[in-house]
Amino acid sequence: MTAQSGKDILLKIGDGGEPESFASVAGLRAKTISLNARTVDATHADSPGAWRELIAGAGVKSCAVSGSGIFVDAAADETVRQAFFAQSADTWRLVIPDFGTIEGPFLIAALEYSGRHDGEAAYAMSLASAGALSFAAA
Repeated sequence: MTAQSGKDILLKIGDGGEPESFASVAGLRAKTISLNARTVDATHADSPGAWRELIAGAGVKSCAVSGSGIFVDAAADETVRQAFFAQSADTWRLVIPDFGTIEGPFLIAALEYSGRHDGEAAYAMSLASAGALSFAAA
């Protein structure tokens, strides 16, 4: 796999329609997607060589997404703002080039606005998975 441009990682929010249509959250300059799986420790006194033993598939899986950028699209800003205040579990699509697409329900856990007097207005947001996610390889 060759190096990829960070701008090609896309965060898209669904409109809830049938079929669902997705719009890119525009203006994001930095994006991070973290997939997590908590482990369940089953180590006991008779564990071979006193090595830790984990129960496969027993932990809680989650996905955390964060992004920050500048305002370039009033419609995307309004969609994100409405989703935050409604605290609705909207369907999001995360596109990672040459890796695949992750899709499923997310809540906007944090939404932050900032700006300096001599710079552009900016925003940052954090998403937390709110149900089962699907993955489709690229």
